[in-house]
Formats: sequence, C-alpha cells, structure tokens
Amino acid sequence: MHYGAHRLKNLQESVIRSITRYALEKGAVLLAQGFPDFDPPAEVLDAAQQAMRQGLNQYGMTWGQPALRQAIARNSWRFYRREVDPERHVTVTCGVTEAVIAALVGIVNPGERVIVLEPAHENYHAGIAFAGGIPVWVPIRPPDYHFDPEELRQAFRGGAKAIIFNSPHNPSGRVFTRAELQVIADLCLEFDTVAITDEIYEHLVYDGHEHIPISTLPGMWERTISISGMGKTFAVTGWRLGYAIAPEELTVALRKVHDFTTVCAPTPFQAAMVVALNLPDSYYEWLRGFYAQRRERMLRILADHGFACSLPEGAYYTMADFTHLGRGKDDTAFAYWLIDEIGVATVPGSSFYVSDPSLGRGLIRFAFPKKDETLDLVEKRLQRL
Repeated sequence: MHYGAHRLKNLQESVIRSITRYALEKGAVLLAQGFPDFDPPAEVLDAAQQAMRQGLNQYGMTWGQPALRQAIARNSWRFYRREVDPERHVTVTCGVTEAVIAALVGIVNPGERVIVLEPAHENYHAGIAFAGGIPVWVPIRPPDYHFDPEELRQAFRGGAKAIIFNSPHNPSGRVFTRAELQVIADLCLEFDTVAITDEIYEHLVYDGHEHIPISTLPGMWERTISISGMGKTFAVTGWRLGYAIAPEELTVALRKVHDFTTVCAPTPFQAAMVVALNLPDSYYEWLRGFYAQRRERMLRILADHGFACSLPEGAYYTMADFTHLGRGKDDTAFAYWLIDEIGVATVPGSSFYVSDPSLGRGLIRFAFPKKDETLDLVEKRLQRL
C-alpha cells in the first residue's frame, strides 16, 4: 500500500534546505539559503528579551497581536499610501511561507489552475499541491528576466483562479516595473483572477528602482493578497514572522487555514516587531545602502573568478553563469562540487524551474546578505577555482 497522498507525488525535498544541510556537514560557507549572518538591530533584540521577561510566552491572538497588526497597517500607509484595517485586513503568520500556503489552500479548489511566474521559490509549487491546484508555469527567461505579455495572456486564457509571483524577485533580483505590473493587473481584471504577491524583499531595492505593490493599482485591492514579512528586513529569519494584507473576503479564507495550522505566530517576537516596524526612515535608507555594498562586492568577487552575473535590481541574490569555468553545464553537479572542493554553498539554478529545468542549467544562485568577514572567506576560497 502507498500511504502518501497522490497530490504530493511530484513534491521533492527542498533543494535549498538539503544543500544547506550538506554544506553544514562539509563546513562550507553558506551562500545557499537566503539569510543574513549578522544580528538584528539592538533595540529589536532588547524588545524580544523584554517581552519574554514580561511573560509574553503563551499563545497570542490567532490573527496576530493587535499592536503588531496596527503597526503593519500604519506602515502600509507610510510606504504605499494604502489604507488597511488591522482588524479585517491584516493577518500575522509564521513567516511568508505559511502565508503563501494559507492563501493558496484558502482560495484554490482542487483542479483549479494557478499561474506561477518562474523561476520561483519551491514553496509556491508545494502550496499549489497542498491545495490540489494545477500549476501553470510562465517563464521569465534569463538573462534579463522579463516575461512575455502574450505568453502570459495565453496562460490566463485557459482560466486561472490565481497568479502568484515575487517582486523584488528571488532568484533573479528583478524588480517588476509599473508597466509590467499593469499588464498582470489588466489580465487579472479581465479574467477574474486573484493575485498572490510575495513582497518579502520590498525594502531591498537598488539604483533608484521602486517596489510597487500590485494591490495599489486601480481595481486590484479587491483581488490581491499581499504577503510580506520581517525576517529579511530586520535580519530575524528564524523568528518566523510574516503577514498577509487582503480585503475581507480573501482574509476570511486564508485565516481559516492559518487558524487550524499554526494557531498563532510567536508571541514575544510579535512584540519585538512592533518596535522594528516603528524604526525611522533612516533605518531603511541604511539597509538599502548596506545591501547595495554587499551586492557590489559579491559581483566583483564573482567576476574576478570567472562567473558572469545578472545585476540584481532588488532582493539579495544573483544568478551566476559558471559555464565559462570549464566544468560543464550541470548546475546541480557544479553546486555540489563547489561545496566539496571549494567550500562554498550555492543553489542550482534549475531548482527554481519546474516546467523547463534547462532554463536554469549553467546557473547557480549566490546569496549575499553577509558580513564582511564572510565575504572575505568566500573570496579566499574561490581562489581555489
């Protein structure tokens, strides 16, 4: 007898997390999983410790502590002039991953189609499988990572309950323009499709690029679930804090999944995030400058050692072409060789493509949210190439 559910038959273990485990065993520098290797702001750490000492260690309100939902709503207006009701429109989740899965399971019926712009994070595929949906993959192809509007229209023509995409984009670093978002919005309105947007890197944009939530475009608030979180912005990925902003009907749907899946996000960390979200604009300016420096240094190191890289407009990754190094085009084999022989862990580019993994062959993803000492070690180890 086969006990596994049929809807999960095409799911494999996360490539990113399996490579991270292997890299830890081998003592490699971790540039695979996308997490900072430095501490959050001191006042945020202090707030978490204070919350624990004051007894905020038990279950909190299922949808999120009121003070945190209010802070999220204030920042929605602060950054995007988007007015939301913290009671009816904001749900705090255990990270962006849970919010994505709650959104998909909450609105997608078995057999309904979900458009995915790929390369895409592995969790999107998993969430669609959990819902029993059918993924429809639309590639944004290297090296410039733009989608073809007509190809996207063809995907919508087949009918779609939802489209899910990420901007600023992991793994390419693209930041979708207003014109690109308008193409998606027009199709959502024409075909009555919900947009699920992963905006976790919303504050990490460079060179004058601007993050625009698609929910702020005309007609899109009513059909968008905007998802973001605190882990990447405040260097607390292990605290598992995300949130979803959506109109009431969509919020009710995703809250049903959240309620019976995780009960609530970690209570003391929610209190700390109120402090984090109230940090001044100067913090966000510093953050962008800091990561822009990481980006420039990472790109220089990689170029000096024979990699051809895309220039990230946002987020903190770059896709690097390694085919000029004379080690073939098998990205998975190269990623493991890089761990074993060089001591640096990355992610194979093909792991971000489901419909056509060949689009990621010859590419690996480097994450650069690292302190100087880590990048020093990366530079030293890559000299072995």
